Amino acid sequence: MLKVKDIRSGYGEVTILQGLDFEVKHEIYAVLGANGAGKSTLMKTLAKVLNLKSGEIYFKEEDISSFTPFQVSAKGLAFVPQEEHIFPKLTVRENLSIGGLLSKRPQKERLEEVFEVFPDIYERINQKAGSLSGGEAQMVAIARALMQDPIMLLLDEPTSGLAPKYVDSFFKKVKEIHQKKDVAVILSEQNATKALEIADKIMVLTLGKIHLIEDCKNVDIDMIKEGYRI
Repeated sequence: MLKVKDIRSGYGEVTILQGLDFEVKHEIYAVLGANGAGKSTLMKTLAKVLNLKSGEIYFKEEDISSFTPFQVSAKGLAFVPQEEHIFPKLTVRENLSIGGLLSKRPQKERLEEVFEVFPDIYERINQKAGSLSGGEAQMVAIARALMQDPIMLLLDEPTSGLAPKYVDSFFKKVKEIHQKKDVAVILSEQNATKALEIADKIMVLTLGKIHLIEDCKNVDIDMIKEGYRI
């Protein structure tokens, strides 16, 4: 579904990602690593928020290396950033409606579907998004991405800063989205233990390089910890 060939990316003159090669199938694919490993840089690069310095990205066998973020979204790749992921001055309904602009299906139908996944936000439908708790805001951000009818969902450190009561339920929701909505998920995450519980495959990044790629069934936490030692 997604194929990455020798990509290099970063900010200005600074190169963070140092030649990454990997493939993602129709699965939950967790990207793990310590702070500064390059997780968020990778997610922004896949979403084309950051431009490539070199290398190629293929989505559904199409070269999207030079695509804009809007073009990538229109192809079915939805990105939920770690920060500034909602419009705080708009209501929950208005946030979701913006996500629905890229899909041709009736908006009412898609709203009903996202409320099935996130029933809690239905009660907040007319509330300003900026007044929500961190966990509720994260639900809205992901629900808005689902309104695009994506094929693949990119979630950048979605549990960062969440209260513990939301973390367990969030991971269950990711699994539910993958299974019931038939959406592939790439998840960058610091909580390696929780990610292992739901992911099919993991990648561990260390200083912008791949330390490990492996099926979760073949991985234990000690193997992952090696990649966190700099």
